[in-house]
Amino acid sequence: MSEAAAPAAQPCKVAFVGAGAMAREHARAFRDVPGVELSGIHSRTRARAEALAAEYGIGVVADSVAELHERTRAQLVVVSVPELSANSVAKACFAHGWTVLLEKPAGHDLADAQDIATAAERAGRMAYVALNRRHYSATRAAVSRLAGDPGPRYIKVQDQQDPAAALAAGQPPEVVANWMYANSIHVIDYFRVLGRGEIASVDPVIPWDPARPGIVVAKLAYASGETGLYEGIWNGPGPWAVAVSTPSQRLEMRPLEQLGVQRRGERKLEPQPAHARDAAFKAGFRLQAELAAAAALGRPTDLPTLRDGIETMRLVSRIFGPGKS
Repeated sequence: MSEAAAPAAQPCKVAFVGAGAMAREHARAFRDVPGVELSGIHSRTRARAEALAAEYGIGVVADSVAELHERTRAQLVVVSVPELSANSVAKACFAHGWTVLLEKPAGHDLADAQDIATAAERAGRMAYVALNRRHYSATRAAVSRLAGDPGPRYIKVQDQQDPAAALAAGQPPEVVANWMYANSIHVIDYFRVLGRGEIASVDPVIPWDPARPGIVVAKLAYASGETGLYEGIWNGPGPWAVAVSTPSQRLEMRPLEQLGVQRRGERKLEPQPAHARDAAFKAGFRLQAELAAAAALGRPTDLPTLRDGIETMRLVSRIFGPGKS
């Protein structure tokens, strides 16, 4: 994974749709990127948009997506809205000539996300997904170490979810029923980041039971011959953790922001330093903002596209079986 190139002389105007906690984190990160101008914001709750605009010096508060585009002429719009609103808001954004960065998941389930992607393609818009864990310094360091390791990889991803807590926090029942897309996507995406080649098969070891959410285990086989194992614990304690083992090293992220390395012949994981930006901002957001601004200016980056996000959602569907496709 390459870092973004040095900022271009051309400024990048960024607009925001949504004014919640995630929009605030995006605004913090984008404000720190040289050459970026926070141009405008729209939210269904104007008072929240006005408060965020005042906090971060955002020039325009608009009453619609169309007005936001007309008044800012931004190159990039960042969409941070609830899952059940993502479809209509994304389509409203695709009606205008800017690049779109969608908070994950891009839709509350796979069919919803595919509908959004079809709309983007019909409109000829470039859309990306904010899979910010790909931009952790820990993740990028792991990818870099693996690039120089020809050995076969065994990838284990551990997930933990509590749908009752999500409901208690105010999440809509339809979103919680698809909580593997809304939240498990954060860790399941690592199978696509750290493995080589297509995932040829996903076989249930302990299948998902939507009537009694508990333990979910699935074995993944890559076309490259490598192996992955997903372990999800629902309604019980467990970590979010990722480990990759090769004959020469073991890489472990637990928590995901921290990479540890254990070399063959050693007994302990050696913690690797994280980039300061992952402490100064919500982890992954500062580099993600830099990459998104570069993409909006037409420069090559490794920012995940909407289709990348959908491929991860498709993998979620394969792990959780019938009814999740």
